[in-house]
Amino acid sequence: MSTQKTVMPLGDRVLVKPFSAEDKKTASGIIIPDTISKEKPEQGKVVAVGPGRMNDDGKLVPMSVKKGDTIIFSKYGPDEIKVDGEEYFILSESSILAVIK
Repeated sequence: MSTQKTVMPLGDRVLVKPFSAEDKKTASGIIIPDTISKEKPEQGKVVAVGPGRMNDDGKLVPMSVKKGDTIIFSKYGPDEIKVDGEEYFILSESSILAVIK
């Protein structure tokens, strides 16, 4: 009997499933080695988002990303965690550089 854990980020934090080396392929099928890909910003898929942050007036500022978005984030921004053997990153919304459409 196994139970799957659910991780819900707090505040303006985002839970991200980082792309694996398989996901770091070019359009022609060339895999970008970690030594090169680590020099560039990281990419991943948003798995969960927190409710947002409170501004100085005490009002909730909603998140600008949503579950399912593919994002580029600063390589120094995330905290690495493992849940049920899977690697995830938790990062603050300010560490997100862009959403890929």
